[in-house]
Amino acid sequence: MLGIGGAAMAPVAGMLKERGYTVTGSDANVYPPASTLLSSLAISWKEGFRAGNLQPAPDLIVVGNAVSRGNPELEAALDARIPYWSMPQTLEELFLPGRTPIVVAGTHGKTTTTAMLAWIFHVAGRRPDFLVGGVVPNFGERSYGLGGGEEFIIEGDEYDSAYFDKQPKFLHYHPEQLILTSLEFDHADIYPDLVSIELQFRRLVNLVPRCGKILVWGEAENLVACTNKAFCPVEAYGLSPQLDWCAGDIEWRDGMTHFRAVHHGKEAARIRMLLAGRHNVTNALACVALALGRGVQRESVEAALAKFESVRRRMEIKGEVDGITVVEDFAHHPTAIRATIEAARSRWPRRRLWVAFEPRSNTMRRKIFADALAGALALADASLLGPVNRAQLLSDEERLDPKEVAAVIRQCGTHAEAFGSAAEIAEYLSDKLKSGDVVLAMSNGSFDGLSGKLVEALEKRAATHKS
Repeated sequence: MLGIGGAAMAPVAGMLKERGYTVTGSDANVYPPASTLLSSLAISWKEGFRAGNLQPAPDLIVVGNAVSRGNPELEAALDARIPYWSMPQTLEELFLPGRTPIVVAGTHGKTTTTAMLAWIFHVAGRRPDFLVGGVVPNFGERSYGLGGGEEFIIEGDEYDSAYFDKQPKFLHYHPEQLILTSLEFDHADIYPDLVSIELQFRRLVNLVPRCGKILVWGEAENLVACTNKAFCPVEAYGLSPQLDWCAGDIEWRDGMTHFRAVHHGKEAARIRMLLAGRHNVTNALACVALALGRGVQRESVEAALAKFESVRRRMEIKGEVDGITVVEDFAHHPTAIRATIEAARSRWPRRRLWVAFEPRSNTMRRKIFADALAGALALADASLLGPVNRAQLLSDEERLDPKEVAAVIRQCGTHAEAFGSAAEIAEYLSDKLKSGDVVLAMSNGSFDGLSGKLVEALEKRAATHKS
């Protein structure tokens, strides 16, 4: 496994090991949860890439999409003519045959929706195989499972597969049933515009057989348009009563979200779940619709969602000190940032909300969404922007300027500042925060450990006050 520490590569390494293959790998700077998973499975890997790692020569190499030509280990493998596949090709060849692939795709929500759906099928006793792009507490901190049942539930990513396999990962998965959660411009490093991404979603739709089914978020016109030429039945879901599936009577009370799932005007389920936010209501509604359509009993669906704990780094509470709550979330696109802030408002009403954001993804490091980012962050009581990750790789004309974004936010009437590091943000917040405040740290990466740094700083402050 070249790049064994990748978010999907490590779980696939675990799946291969459980299937009886001898698995080794190479990578640089492998960190949790990948390192923890690999160690728990006794899968060995080498730190760094070099030709010597290929001795003895493996029968097959799985090449992660972060590995490019010029990598010394890859070059040695090519010279030796060792067979190689991309990660999604490996799933396509070794795990999907003989299963019913259920694919969840979309710009936002696919990880949570995939995990939620897998948990429903597990609670229902369907023993699904599944692969999720995140760590799922309900499955013992795992992101995959090989239950051996009929269904393989998998997150379908639109990003490309490998340096030699430039098609989206999800085109390898041949869905029989498909959930489409959203569709916006993203991945600016490989897609020039939204139209080019829409084309890939149309290709995905065209893979679903006539006997299959597509569930599409019906409040996104461009996403619905991608299903117009589907050869299988298509059902739309969302919050609008005219859709095939509608979520109604949405309410946050007693620490849970409550709503009714309605199909063509008839109640199909009453849902209670720990997740907050209207975006998670629609995610859950899609799962209800698909599960009931495949014969899962209503009682199993309701019981599963009532105990679903979400995915790590999706509004995950990292610590509570002196009445201050520190929360971490994976949101990194303006739409997801807005939805997460709104969810935090509903979960912690009447509390002062601070948001710290790291421009880390290949899209958000650029100026493309600068105005939309400012508009989303302005929904918080105060916003703190970290430095652009790998800023030196972008020109001044192309790179997002956090100071400019902060200035636009201040024009909206809310406090905002830009900082040079996560440590500076932690120091600033530890001086400003008061009991009752909520801090929401958002990044699709580590944010240089901001959440941990802040919790530690708050604990030191609390200890100093006590002494």
